[in-house]
Amino acid sequence: MPPTLPHGDLGLVGYLSLDRVGQDIFQGWCHEGLPLRAFGGQVAAQALTAAGRTVSDGQFVHSLHGYFLRGGNTARPVVYRVERLREGGTFATRQVSAEQDGEVIFTLSASFKHLEHAYDRQSKMPAAPDPHALPDLFDLWAAAAPEDCGQQLYRHALEMRRVPDPPEPHSPGMTEQKLWIRAAGPLGDEPLLHACSLAYASDLFLAPTAALGLERPRPLRGEPSKVYLTSLDHAVWFHRPFRADEWMLFAQRSPSSVDGRALAFADVWSHDGRLIAHVVQEAVLRPLRETRR
Repeated sequence: MPPTLPHGDLGLVGYLSLDRVGQDIFQGWCHEGLPLRAFGGQVAAQALTAAGRTVSDGQFVHSLHGYFLRGGNTARPVVYRVERLREGGTFATRQVSAEQDGEVIFTLSASFKHLEHAYDRQSKMPAAPDPHALPDLFDLWAAAAPEDCGQQLYRHALEMRRVPDPPEPHSPGMTEQKLWIRAAGPLGDEPLLHACSLAYASDLFLAPTAALGLERPRPLRGEPSKVYLTSLDHAVWFHRPFRADEWMLFAQRSPSSVDGRALAFADVWSHDGRLIAHVVQEAVLRPLRETRR
């Protein structure tokens, strides 16, 4: 039996569920990302859920910016306090503080707007094998490190396929990888849930893209990591309507690592070639023995 969480069912809907405990105050529970530390993507996605519950119907999130300040404790709930910064005719802005024991562990700014018809252009989707032609990433992980794979609760929420590495990097000094990701089950039709699901998934393998020159991805290597890697901040821009329970291609790259920091980007595409989001993240990247922050 998989482990259970205090908030209920495993899966994206359960992982993103919140209880309203006051005026613009919500509470949720998070699973581990690192041992004894809450998964940052879930904290960010729950903060966006809280923000989205305070905007009017017809306003959809188009951007979020967050900072990870402290590691969250999975044994205690996270309280999300929403501040209404702006109520405009088109745009609404929210600030969310995620707290445990009176300390802020994460802050989020999110902007929402009404859809409008305007100029529409995008770049071309990169080539990638169809996800149905690729092996299940969790099957590969279970073969390489069954105990490690079994401890990852997000395997109950997502399906993932990894595109094989190119023979040579497209640009010297660049690390990159592509993954197909979708929710493991239907999500319904609420746009906010699909946006929060993308935010949840976007934090999983973006920072590790920056470490690819040092070690293989965790699901494929079968041995402990030799680097210390943790997210500092996270930003997502949502461009076009999409469904997170359909395949999304995360084309990820990292152009820089210096000063114990690494920067990574992801272009996110729908299965039919629409550019649906961009993600940017900075992370701490150090030799494992240096664990200060």
